[in-house]
Amino acid sequence: MNKRDNKMDNQDIVNQDGKRLHYQILTFGCQMNERDSEILAGQLHEMGYTRTGDLEESDIIILNTCCVRETAENKVWGRIGELKALKSRKPELIIGICGCMTQQAETAKKIRHRAPHVELIFGTHNIHQLPELIGKLMEERKAIIDIWETEGDIVENLPSKRVEGVKAYVSIMYGCNNFCTYCIVPYVRGRERSRRPADIIAEVEGLAEEGYKEVMLLGQNVNSYGKDLDPGVDFAGLLEDLDRVNGGLARIRYMTSHPRDFTDRLIDVISSSEKVCEHFHLPVQAGGNSVLKRMNRGYTKETYLKLVEKIRIRVPHASITTDLIVGFPGETEDDFAETMDLIEKVRFDAAFTFVYNKRSGTPAAEMSDQVPAETKSERIQKLIQRQNAISHEKNLVELGRTHEVLVEGVNRADPSFLEARTRTNKLVLLKGDRDMIGEMVKARITETGTWHLDGEII
Repeated sequence: MNKRDNKMDNQDIVNQDGKRLHYQILTFGCQMNERDSEILAGQLHEMGYTRTGDLEESDIIILNTCCVRETAENKVWGRIGELKALKSRKPELIIGICGCMTQQAETAKKIRHRAPHVELIFGTHNIHQLPELIGKLMEERKAIIDIWETEGDIVENLPSKRVEGVKAYVSIMYGCNNFCTYCIVPYVRGRERSRRPADIIAEVEGLAEEGYKEVMLLGQNVNSYGKDLDPGVDFAGLLEDLDRVNGGLARIRYMTSHPRDFTDRLIDVISSSEKVCEHFHLPVQAGGNSVLKRMNRGYTKETYLKLVEKIRIRVPHASITTDLIVGFPGETEDDFAETMDLIEKVRFDAAFTFVYNKRSGTPAAEMSDQVPAETKSERIQKLIQRQNAISHEKNLVELGRTHEVLVEGVNRADPSFLEARTRTNKLVLLKGDRDMIGEMVKARITETGTWHLDGEII
């Protein structure tokens, strides 16, 4: 299957007792964090550490954190507490924390106060310094806090230990300039910085040579790609360049797109592309214009619907998914009704739905007209129920259709099934041999559900 380069695996080092040193990285949050964790893992491998799935065996544990939602942050604090007993049993164990959570003001001090067993704290902007920070910690044997307040230059060619599979993440830019009033990301990820096209193309070409069949291009707003580079460089142009990559690469996906910046040229490029998949994830967040304005989203319900119409015309077989927030400060019953009307008009294939919760440091957290919890609960249940029905109805039309699907792996719930995906990002469960993983096969849809399709290989 994939031709992975495992040269780093043979550089294991040992401690003073002659035992190999092991690491574990616990990742919370989005795909950007998952990609950062692969880079952290690559650096640890180059230092001679070996990955382990056993916390008890670990010599270093790093928590790569998220703070976009309160639930993610609470999970981090829970895991920090759980590791205290392990640190007591293994005083030489290094416990480190990095990621978005540590970039928040005063959080590093809070961690040291509440969890003194955490000895290494760094942020999102200096993950490339991990070997240096570990070396300094081992030499000085005292806690290290190293948080960069502002982003630095992009560091290329860092070692990477990718998760095994048929798909790979490729970061094309970092940071965000949008400052949606509910979002902490610009404060913890910094301003937008785009990687040079040549570096991205080289990385994707390398992944294709290694046997990866699909890449996911990552950025907080990929549609803003290139705005900080030379004139003439944009996301549509990058997709055109990547569409020409050979070596077995079959599919290109991307996330996330801001609806405000989705251009007609980008729609045209996707429509004519061979590899870029016909799945548009367009986070709308809300349907009421007054809410969208308070969110600082930069578009109206009407302009969003116009964008959807353009996509339906140019790419008629595309799937469209979204993110929706219920209970944003000041959301009235009329505002919520606009959101319900929006999902009826668009008929999303799927939607990720969230109840608004405060994020300290964001303007929305200071808004006075917070929506009561019981109201938010009622609205989210109504939204989920209707959207699930729409998703099921959208999947019903797939019955009897044939798709080329990429077999991605084994279904965890029932290992007798393989998991595959259509170009439109619909999950298909198949019966087949495991040596088909990584292959493109034709599948006829035999049954449909709300969240997946059943198919048979033909």
